[in-house]
Amino acid sequence: MHTPPFRLAQTAGAGRVGNDATGRPAVIADACCAPSTVQLGRARRRSKLAELDPHLHCSVIGTCLTTHELRKLVPKFTDLDRQHASDLQIHHAAVELAIAGGPGSKALHKALDERYAGAIRRFDEARDEDALLALWNEALKSGDIPPAYWAVMTHACATMPVRQSAFGELHMLSHLVGAANRADIRRLVALEEENAELRDKVERQQNRLREISAERDTVIEQLTEQIVKLNAQAERQPSANSAELAAEVQALRQKLAESEQRLALHTSRREAAEQRTLQEQGTVEALRQSRDQALAMLKVVQAECHALESATLDALDQAGSRRAALENVRGKRVVYVGGRPGSNSALKSLVSSAGGDFVVHDGGLEDRKGLLAAALPGADIVVFPVDCIDHDSMNMLKRVCERHQVDYYPLRSASVASFIELIARIHADPTPVDNARPASAFCLRHG
Repeated sequence: MHTPPFRLAQTAGAGRVGNDATGRPAVIADACCAPSTVQLGRARRRSKLAELDPHLHCSVIGTCLTTHELRKLVPKFTDLDRQHASDLQIHHAAVELAIAGGPGSKALHKALDERYAGAIRRFDEARDEDALLALWNEALKSGDIPPAYWAVMTHACATMPVRQSAFGELHMLSHLVGAANRADIRRLVALEEENAELRDKVERQQNRLREISAERDTVIEQLTEQIVKLNAQAERQPSANSAELAAEVQALRQKLAESEQRLALHTSRREAAEQRTLQEQGTVEALRQSRDQALAMLKVVQAECHALESATLDALDQAGSRRAALENVRGKRVVYVGGRPGSNSALKSLVSSAGGDFVVHDGGLEDRKGLLAAALPGADIVVFPVDCIDHDSMNMLKRVCERHQVDYYPLRSASVASFIELIARIHADPTPVDNARPASAFCLRHG
């Protein structure tokens, strides 16, 4: 995949054709997309974060900045609570700041430049697209993705094909990381068991070393006393016995040296075991954090499955009617923007069987975006999955809903379970999401 799953901005080649000052054909772009003097100057320097295509901001923010960094930076320019805002809210607010430009976008750009200054200097050596792509491929092989991604996206030689190539490869890497989470959990369990065994082994070794050290001290004291006694006896006895005493003293000294060598060997083994234990503890801590994230996602999925199971049981208990989770869509018009064709068809059947009207708009892939603005004013509820909708359609949806006072709700995914869980939650707490972001600066005519 070398292009994002949405329509990118067209180049100036989609405009009119005329003649330049020398009489040769030249392309004249429409007024809204024609490059200005400022844009021509930007081609000779690194791009700013706000100058990137709005569709790239999500991948840049999510890849190059951690949630911890965003929690310290985003609340300075928004009304979000640093302690209670979810990771998704922080991420959306950061993307909105990047699209809107202004102080927030400048702060994000400065933070990225300071963090990846080394990568920026290394990529500045590239003078054309081929050299830039070669550095990017080298970073992919080494696994150092975030610094290289930021340096490529803002490089002076970065064209749309170069950015599309980097975006596509990063997109596929995100799928591979998600598939590896289950294997990480299994490895975490195995490492925890191994860590417990190593701790027991180290504790036994330490106890043994303490015993050996105590025995060595005792032996040293005994040998020292014997040496002192033998030296005293040698002074009192005739010189004929001095050779025998010297040999005995030499044997005692050799025995003492052997004891010290054994102690040094056991000490080195203990230190090696302690170092390995520290390394295993670091690995276990990292995998424990990964497990906690997986468990949090599991709780969300369990809630969705519970809502889907409740709706299914209600449908089986009372044929021809719908209650509980789907009762509050009776007689209402639900507009669903984005999603997948398979799940959209199933959702339409469920809402229709519950007595509601379900209208689907794909966000602009096949349906015209103008139909979206016409379908929203008469809706009672507007729903969109955050994983199957582009930022442009989501911004338009929020603006129209706020203009016509229509409640809109985001979904975690485009699955049937997420929709049913949302309807059940709306029935329990009908507070709509009202944190809409400013209008996108993206050209609605040319993409």
